[in-house]
Amino acid sequence: MYSKAYIPYGGYYSTPFARWQGSLQNEHAVELAGSTAKKWLATKEIDPKIFEYLVFGKTIGQLYTFYDAPWAASLMGAPNISGMHISQACSTSTTVLNQAAAAIETGLYETSFSLLTDRCSNGPFTIWPNPKGPGGEVIKESWMMDNFDGGPWGGVAMIQTAENVVNKAGGITKEDVDRVTARRYEQYQDALANDRAFQKRYMIPAEYKISKKKMGIVEADEGITPTTLESLTPLKPVIPGGVHSFGAQTHPADGNCGLIVTTRDKARELSTDKNLEVQIVSYGYARAEQAHMAMAVVPSARMALERAGIGIKDVKAIKSHNPFTANDLYMANEMGLDVMTMNNYGCSLVYGHPQGPTGGRGIMEMIEELAILGGGYGLFTGCAAGDTGAAMVIKVS
Repeated sequence: MYSKAYIPYGGYYSTPFARWQGSLQNEHAVELAGSTAKKWLATKEIDPKIFEYLVFGKTIGQLYTFYDAPWAASLMGAPNISGMHISQACSTSTTVLNQAAAAIETGLYETSFSLLTDRCSNGPFTIWPNPKGPGGEVIKESWMMDNFDGGPWGGVAMIQTAENVVNKAGGITKEDVDRVTARRYEQYQDALANDRAFQKRYMIPAEYKISKKKMGIVEADEGITPTTLESLTPLKPVIPGGVHSFGAQTHPADGNCGLIVTTRDKARELSTDKNLEVQIVSYGYARAEQAHMAMAVVPSARMALERAGIGIKDVKAIKSHNPFTANDLYMANEMGLDVMTMNNYGCSLVYGHPQGPTGGRGIMEMIEELAILGGGYGLFTGCAAGDTGAAMVIKVS
């Protein structure tokens, strides 16, 4: 449990998420994140030199990845600070924020910036030397597709792990999945109401190069598929006998986000509303049994709640990283939740999954939902590669 780590209200941003092979497909993820953070800080009139450390999160290699954290710090206008690079698959955001909070708690530094980015588009291909192979042929890896299709331990595709959880838990049907998927799209529409009023509380545009002389702007999420129960029902499961169609799973995307993590006094100073206080309360983590990734959301959430000293009934807002709809159904069944009231205003199932920044955006949306509700506890949880999960409790008061 943390008592000293705070996020200034309004001290965070996310770009829109663009479906992979869309407008952001050619942007270097580190360069785009650094330049976007610099522009956002300028609009807030925050001098990047206030930061003592950068906690940087990214999962997919980019050119010059070796230099990611210090390079990103320089690009955002803080060339004299150091930082670390964390790659924790889909739980990168929660792990980055936990690292920042732990350092605040121990007094390592007082003000830090957490910068999350990824570009799923045009992922790299790694060639590994293999002189003992037949004819000296190399070992090759697609950073995106090879890892989506199954990791080195078990070799089970991501969607199969979701179906494994459905089979083990029992009682989850395709009709349940389609019904919740349609509900998630309805909830996302609430974020678009009144000219995207909710999203504009935290979202800023992303600039990209069209040509050497022309720039484009992504102002809203790109590549989202309109979804209704009527459109989902006739879709066949991807895996025969399963419950997930292509409409009931997320899509890879590109984007970035950033959050300030600091002390209570500094957070109050930087807040856009002095009446609101945002505290990082606790972190939880877990690993489920092999090839049952979606199960990890529950023990990680329970750990975070236990460390916060609260129960699930004390939580006002719940957000999840849900690459497959069954994630939410399993969690709701195990923890006694109304699955239809989770993930208000959107989730990765609908707006996509750039990996590194996905959880960060979900946490921002949770903070804003809590602000609308007048404060309270929020729980974010999500699964990640390797059958792992990570969760975080936030309090808005």
